[in-house]
Amino acid sequence: MVQKHLLLARIFILVLLSALLLSCGKKKKKDPEYVIAFSQCVGSDLWRRTMLEEMKMELSLHPDAKLIYRDANNSSERQVKQVKEMLDQGIDLLIISPNEANPLTPIVEQAYNKGIPVVIIDRKISSSSYTAYVGADNYQIGKMAGEYVGSLLAGKGNIIEIMGLPGSSPAIERQKGFSKGLERFKGIKISAQIYGDWLKPNSEKQLLKFKEALTYTDLIFAHNDQMASGAKEVLQQLGLTKRIKIIGIDALPGAGGGLQMIDSKVINASMLYPTGGKEAISTAFKILGKASFDKENILPSLVIDSSNVQLMKMQWNKFSSQQQDIERQQTLLEEQRSLFDNQQFILNIIVIALVLSFVFGGLAFFSLQENRKINKKLEANNLEILNQRNQLIEMSEKAKTATEAKLNFFTNISHEFRTPLTLILSPLEDLIKNEKINALAGQNLKLIHKNVFRLLRLINQLIEYRKIELDKMRIKASANKLTDFVNEILESFQHSAKKRNIDLRLISTEKDIVVWFDANMLDKVIFNLLSNALKFTTANGTIHLTIKRQDRFIAIEVKDNGTGMEPEEVNHIFEHFYQAESNVARGSGLGLSLSKELMKLHHGDLIVESKKWYGTTFTIKLLTGEDHFSVKEKSVEPLLKEELHENAKIYTTDLEEHREQKSSDALRQLKEQSILIIEDNSDLLYYLGDKFDDEYEIFIANTGESGITSAYEQVPDLIICDVVLPDLSGRQISEKLKSDVRTSHIPIILLTAQDSLEQQINGIESMADAYIIKPFNYNYLLANVRNLLKNRLLLKSHYTSDISSIAKQPISKSLDKKFINDFSGLVEQNLGNENFSVEQISKTLGVSRVQLYRKIKALLDCSVNDYILNRRLKKARYLLTNERYSIAEITYMVGFSSPNYFSTVFKSKYGMRPSEFKRNQTTNP
Repeated sequence: MVQKHLLLARIFILVLLSALLLSCGKKKKKDPEYVIAFSQCVGSDLWRRTMLEEMKMELSLHPDAKLIYRDANNSSERQVKQVKEMLDQGIDLLIISPNEANPLTPIVEQAYNKGIPVVIIDRKISSSSYTAYVGADNYQIGKMAGEYVGSLLAGKGNIIEIMGLPGSSPAIERQKGFSKGLERFKGIKISAQIYGDWLKPNSEKQLLKFKEALTYTDLIFAHNDQMASGAKEVLQQLGLTKRIKIIGIDALPGAGGGLQMIDSKVINASMLYPTGGKEAISTAFKILGKASFDKENILPSLVIDSSNVQLMKMQWNKFSSQQQDIERQQTLLEEQRSLFDNQQFILNIIVIALVLSFVFGGLAFFSLQENRKINKKLEANNLEILNQRNQLIEMSEKAKTATEAKLNFFTNISHEFRTPLTLILSPLEDLIKNEKINALAGQNLKLIHKNVFRLLRLINQLIEYRKIELDKMRIKASANKLTDFVNEILESFQHSAKKRNIDLRLISTEKDIVVWFDANMLDKVIFNLLSNALKFTTANGTIHLTIKRQDRFIAIEVKDNGTGMEPEEVNHIFEHFYQAESNVARGSGLGLSLSKELMKLHHGDLIVESKKWYGTTFTIKLLTGEDHFSVKEKSVEPLLKEELHENAKIYTTDLEEHREQKSSDALRQLKEQSILIIEDNSDLLYYLGDKFDDEYEIFIANTGESGITSAYEQVPDLIICDVVLPDLSGRQISEKLKSDVRTSHIPIILLTAQDSLEQQINGIESMADAYIIKPFNYNYLLANVRNLLKNRLLLKSHYTSDISSIAKQPISKSLDKKFINDFSGLVEQNLGNENFSVEQISKTLGVSRVQLYRKIKALLDCSVNDYILNRRLKKARYLLTNERYSIAEITYMVGFSSPNYFSTVFKSKYGMRPSEFKRNQTTNP
């Protein structure tokens, strides 16, 4: 039924959308088919304006095209910027009249290389990277002007030439062509050349500097009509208009153009320089339409003077009239199109109304029939839902009962843990007091004692947290002197603080402050905060407890200058079982959560402020007075200091100072093999260190970074590393060390509590050699260590079976193979170098002297000097056998300082002197 309704709804939406598309399709303005960009070097003069008008006239025949126009105003830098902006807009074709050739060449090439067609108009660039060029041949126009001037002056006279902008291609080409056209008129001389920058005011200013030259000048040739007009005004000021003729270039139509100047006798003649606007647009559409076109489109020119100026004006007027007719016709067409669109819109509205009437009528009829069926089905569904709800309620009750039973079992079993822990703790303390047993196993007994209290603290926290969840934890508050209470707790931690020279003190604004609280609850909160502060405060730090009044509260601040926390850690610190990633001294993640709940039972609060590397401040807030406690929450039982000290043991035992690593005896014999242990749990770290110390040289580290540094510095024979560390994971450490040429040969064993198959695979994929799950048997770990070191020795013997062919032996690790290849190749190259040293090898290979010695020892089981000496003797033996060098020559060829020393070393290796060896080889070929 629902599917039928959905089908009808889809049909209705489809019909509606179709009608809307019909009504709006005609009204929507069509996007332009092509976007053409035109970058003009300057648009202020009449010639440039005429070019733009011609483009617009031609574009009127292409209504689906859009023109983007930018005027650079004679600035090459600005024109480059404008072209970049237009390219970013996504144009289809670029038309450009470059201000200067060289500065504009790179941006034109950039557009061309992007696949955007480029039409160069009027001026050229210093490259052939363009699609088409449209414009007159400036050289030919200049030559035409020269020939016309020569004929006009009958081969005699002086000329002043007013040129355009320095560096622009039209100015350069017109000047060259003008000079070429005058070559055959030997009696004509160009007496002066000036730059008018294509502008009338500039030409006037520059021409006035040549007043004296004008007195004997017969003709002025200007590179455009605007500068020619400026020359005319200068001549009028000086009264020289009758004698000096003026010739220009452009011959533009319209008011102020060259045609009008010739007709009104301002100038004598002008060379027609077509703008090319119409031709540029025509060429652009040939390119966009994939039609054939010419790359070079040179526009024709002619001389216009008083003999043909009237004819040219008549042609331009006729052309303008035709263009106006075209524009009027386009306006009429647009009006007719608008009228048609309006009529189409009204028709579509009528069609939509009819369609909607039909659809709604059908839907109404269909709905009347279907409603009855739906109502019956809904009644059946309601009955089924009610039955399911009742079943869910019944199942929920069963699940609640089962969960409660599990939690009760968990609580009861936690209580049961206390009895065996007590039976472990009491005999253990008796054993610690026994001097003989303490002398034999004191460290191990203390380690067990410390972890029994740690386990006891965790069990107590779990039981108390469970009581709070079940609402069975009852507060028994009484009036107590807060300062004395806190000071008693503080004394329990002074021993641990003094060992690390931590300034632990109590600061109180009032001596006797009486506050209502439950001593058995509040002591756990303060114990936990002080225990955490001591864990995260380094030696010589400070921990200050401050008691002060704040409005209706008494505040106890526990402030340290330890490592602090990140904002993300602060946001989650009171969540149960939360552990920060950067937490070096990892705990259960339950202590602070429990402390927060205990303070809620006091109707108070526990808040925290922390900043990474600046320390942490926890603030306990207790309400003053007793009104906030009910009668059932009050007690008159006295505070028992003995119980307070007994509870303190649970928290202070864990803070006993870690044993320092045994100081190395400079005179003791170093063990042949060494192990680096990286573990953040100090107890396990020192335990493993003590166990392996009898057989191996031991190095330890409690963070990933320090472990990596130690690996680079010590280059041990094997590394044992925990997977979970406060900064880097064991997998990251393994990947980093195995990817470094200095440590890639070292076997790595990862220790972890992560026992899933996927986690074990990830550990092995990090290039670790073994992956052992906690808790582990020490003998199993020892067997793995011995096995990996034994395999490493077998690999060494395989490498060094023939030291001369070490580079050809298969090496399991690519980095080790590269290192040995580089090392042996370096030695081979320097066998004849008497001064070749270990320092040179270290510098070339980029490792320290110690790292080089240990790397070679680990891979080849020999020293660097022994390897070099053996290679020299091997080379000497080869030369004595196969070459005809003298013993003295061979001595220096293999890097020995004297023949006598060479003879002594050779004899110690092969049992005979070099001369005897060579004689035997000659006798027994």
